[in-house]
Amino acid sequence: MSEARDSHFIADNQRQVERLSKLGWYHSIQLPDGSVIPGHQSVEQLRTRLRQFHIPEDLTGKRVLDIGAWDGWFSFEMERRGASVLAVDSAKNTRLLEAKALLGSRIDYHIADICRLTAKEIGTFDIVLFLGVLYHLKHPLLALENVCGMCDDMACIESFVTDGDRNAIPSMEFYETTELRGQLDNWCGPNIPCLLAFARTAGFARVEFESVLAERAHVSAYRHWKTATETAGTSAAPQILCLENSATHDHKFSAVADDYLTFYFTHSDNELTCDSVYPEIGGYGSRPLYVAQTGGGWQASCKLPPGLRPGWHKTKLRVEGSRSSVSLQIGIDIDPASWRARNISQLKITRVADGKTFESLRIRVGDDGAISVWVAGLPFETKLAELSIRLNGTDLPAVWLAPPEASRQVNALLPAGLEAGKAAVSVVFGDTETQSIEVELHR
Repeated sequence: MSEARDSHFIADNQRQVERLSKLGWYHSIQLPDGSVIPGHQSVEQLRTRLRQFHIPEDLTGKRVLDIGAWDGWFSFEMERRGASVLAVDSAKNTRLLEAKALLGSRIDYHIADICRLTAKEIGTFDIVLFLGVLYHLKHPLLALENVCGMCDDMACIESFVTDGDRNAIPSMEFYETTELRGQLDNWCGPNIPCLLAFARTAGFARVEFESVLAERAHVSAYRHWKTATETAGTSAAPQILCLENSATHDHKFSAVADDYLTFYFTHSDNELTCDSVYPEIGGYGSRPLYVAQTGGGWQASCKLPPGLRPGWHKTKLRVEGSRSSVSLQIGIDIDPASWRARNISQLKITRVADGKTFESLRIRVGDDGAISVWVAGLPFETKLAELSIRLNGTDLPAVWLAPPEASRQVNALLPAGLEAGKAAVSVVFGDTETQSIEVELHR
């Protein structure tokens, strides 16, 4: 009876494979008994595509998002390696569901448009697969920003490319109808430099070219710097003088806007570039778009990393070979009323004044603006790097601290684009914050 059951199972399985083979599979699917549902791409071709990326064999405890899963081979392979997998596609694919049943798979399946899907709906993932999708999209850069926002560590990007020359000028072809392979859903064709630039612009900290196979480029994109620890370098850390929104020159940041952050800092290095300055916001790296000397120091502007949630986020900076700067906090979509209601410390502000005219409670904003705050209760050994002045919920790094006395003066520089009006000021010492004082900002 056992042999009869086995014979019946084998025959039934073969009939299933023959039936499914007629449905026009793109991915070949290997079943538990070793038989294969043949597709346009063989199992070995699919494995070769995956080998272009540095994905661990053991993914136990990891979450993987497979965007454009199609017949599901990559999703099933990630599950085989131990990952929890969410497969996403723009339309329901019954072949994936058939294969899922035959394999006894437990992957989740979600129908969504990647240009409209964000971490708010499905969360974040350790690894995101974005294979063979980009050139099917009318809005490729928007899609990559969403990919970045849903990725906690690494994204594997594969796309058709028009040119294999890595030194070419970044360019992209647009296909209005069926110019690419006669398909209506092929919308664009970047060359390799354009694909790399897209991934950097989308918000990834590091973007590494892997290979080109049959007109498809493979790119690994990472959310973190290679060495992002405090001991990454041995030279002195940069000193941040000021942080501001690159466009509005104030301290308002939003997770839903395409916001950029500018660091003003000092460092002894005289040859800094976009490739040797490493900003970090909310734990994610963000490659600068612009680095230049300015006013006796440096400025570096970078994209606010996609995927940050409303709240307080630590922000710091290092350069090639240096230690990291002191961490400052920026508020993203912070409600000023809720900030003022937070618990406060026993440190006490005794006076707030304009940093140039010393007029009490009336601070001039604009170019070269500064603020001075006198605070009582600071420990004798307090260091400048441990202090910041918090203005309407955003930290301004202290640039000067008076010698020890009962009430010590702390100075900070103001961003140029602050608007006139009422503002709340407090002093932050480590994890301790004073009660806020209301001041008037004027021009």
